This record gives sequence, C-alpha cells and structure tokens, in this order.
Amino acid sequence: MADTSPAWRDAFRNRLSPARALPRRLRLGVLGGLGTSLAIGAMEFIANHFGKPLALIPFVTSIVLVLCLPTAEPARPRALIGGHLVASLVGYGVFWLLGDTALAVALAVGLSATAMHLTRTMHPPAGIDPLLIVHQQLGLDFLGFVVIPGALLLAGFAALWSRISRASAP
Repeated sequence: MADTSPAWRDAFRNRLSPARALPRRLRLGVLGGLGTSLAIGAMEFIANHFGKPLALIPFVTSIVLVLCLPTAEPARPRALIGGHLVASLVGYGVFWLLGDTALAVALAVGLSATAMHLTRTMHPPAGIDPLLIVHQQLGLDFLGFVVIPGALLLAGFAALWSRISRASAP
C-alpha cells in the first residue's frame, strides 16, 4: 500500500522530531554542558591518578569555551593549542628573568596576551598558564606533562564530541 499521507503531515512530523523539538540554542547548551561535565570528569580522574591538584591544571575554562562555543575563534584548535603553548613559554621566560614576584606575574600575563594576539593564537583561558608558572614556580615538566598533552587531548576530545553531538566543529 502506497503512502498517501499529505506532504504537510510529513513536514509537521519532521518538525516535531526530538532533535528539532528543542530550540538549537538549548540543544547546543545542553550538549555543551554534558561534554564539559565529561571532560572535567576525565580531567579530574587523570589529575588524581597522577597526583596533580586540579587547580594546577589550566583547562577548566578552556573546556567550557571549546565545548560550549565551538565556533568561536578562541575555541579553534590553533588558538587552544597555540594559546596555551605561547602563554606558557612567555611565562617561563618572565619567570626565569624576574623570578616569583608580583611584577613578574603581571608582566607574564600581559606579555602572554600580547604574544597570543601577535601569533593569532588568542585563547583567553590560557592567560592562567603564566600566572601558575610564575606564582607556583613550576618547572618545565608542567609544560611537557600538563600543558601540551592537556591541550592536545582537549582538542581531540572537542573534535570527537563535535562528531558525536553533531555540534559545529571547531
């Protein structure tokens, strides 16, 4: 038996499908929040496993930005990875020159913002990296075992989450 339902009925049903019933903004907000929760949970697990306090892992705000605003320029992989790398390198440079002083912290964060802007890797959450590096007197292991792997893992998770959730890819 042939389908004799009017075209308007099919169109109406398509509009009521679960994915379309929620407004796009609400859907993306819920998906962004769910992805953020999963990423934070994974980060907490990894931090506990390696004995690093979560406060020393600078990706909480990056996760929120990348997963909740995936099409924003600072959420792009170039900005995410490059921003954390550039900001950290500036932080180390200032720390090695000036030590752990209030002036060093201020200069490190300000210069890292300038460097991210000049290199087109602006990722505002990365501004915490030089502050942590200078104030906590962190060694290069922070760059090699926290910053670089963390940024790469977050970029990979964001790409995977984008495919799974059908949110816009960064």
